[in-house]
Amino acid sequence: MIRDPGEVKSVIKACGILKAFKYEGEVLSLSDMVERTRLRKTTAFRLLQSLVRGGILERVGKGIYRCQVKLLSHPAVRLGFAVQTDSEFCREVTESLRRAAARENIHLIVVNNKYSAKEALRNADLLIRERVDLVLEFQTYERVAPTIAAKFLEAKIPVIAIEIPHPGATYFGANNYQAGLIGGRALGQWAKHNWEGAVGQVLLLELPIAGPLPQLRISGMVAGLKETLPAIDKKPIFHLNGKGGFEQNLEAVRRYLRRTHPEQTLIGAVNDICALATLRAFEEAGAIQLCAVMGHNAIPEARNELRRPRTRLVGSVAYFPERYGDQLIPLALDILQKKPVSSAVFVKHQLITPKNVDLIYPLDNRDEKLRVASGLKITATQ
Repeated sequence: MIRDPGEVKSVIKACGILKAFKYEGEVLSLSDMVERTRLRKTTAFRLLQSLVRGGILERVGKGIYRCQVKLLSHPAVRLGFAVQTDSEFCREVTESLRRAAARENIHLIVVNNKYSAKEALRNADLLIRERVDLVLEFQTYERVAPTIAAKFLEAKIPVIAIEIPHPGATYFGANNYQAGLIGGRALGQWAKHNWEGAVGQVLLLELPIAGPLPQLRISGMVAGLKETLPAIDKKPIFHLNGKGGFEQNLEAVRRYLRRTHPEQTLIGAVNDICALATLRAFEEAGAIQLCAVMGHNAIPEARNELRRPRTRLVGSVAYFPERYGDQLIPLALDILQKKPVSSAVFVKHQLITPKNVDLIYPLDNRDEKLRVASGLKITATQ
């Protein structure tokens, strides 16, 4: 390679030091600088000291530096987002992240785990090859979470685990037990008001593949039911494996109804796909008046169901995925800046019912027209 006679090598290396700062206000140590620039430690140290003396960098601690100027071609932070699947919930999370990342000049690399453990593992390798600064991991399978977390740990990439915990990652998502309590209490109150507490049985739609944390939604719902209907302890409780998808849930509830004598049934669903599939199955069996259902996530399809006259969807506990990006991006930047963060960050929960759905989601009619026009439909869910 022919060297330009007008080139000053030390200036080029100093520019490399400045470019190592990826966002405004980032703080880097000497070892961070060596890793990012591939300069020798002594060279990096001399350049850092010179830039501090020249007022370009600020030394904020022993061996810790902050850039004092805003670069014209400021490189964006690179965040990887491994989205769970193509469900409505996941789409809303993704769009909220895209909006928040754009505001902060962050490069967001999105891959789809396709509700598959194998795909999630492949995507982890892909994001490592992309040399992202931090990963937002949204995948369902608890059994592969340790392997995925270990891959990122070895690559020195911090992880925020969305909804499903991963070892060593910051957890972001539902406080599942508290959310379940909200739903269970409301379902029990509905039964007291509409059935005078005369419940024949309880049906619980679960998602075992996701591990014990989402299962706490079910535990919370049972606890909430017992608070409001103490006699529920004496009633039979049936458990069904939802397996995630609408069709799988629909078939599971159909089989349950074929072998069970219809009674007044309270139904607690781990998510809205389970809830909507259960409603469909009871309608098909001509037993819709014998069920009352509580869902989770408040996805648009569930909100539309809540607007139907005489619906048997009592409510859905909302997690507001459309707001996730506004919390996740600042959390990611705090982690990258090595600020202290909580090991678990919980989202807001609120019960959505036929009475308040239009107050909480007044723009749904407009959004539903857009969804219909683009051909979106129910697939799998968080």
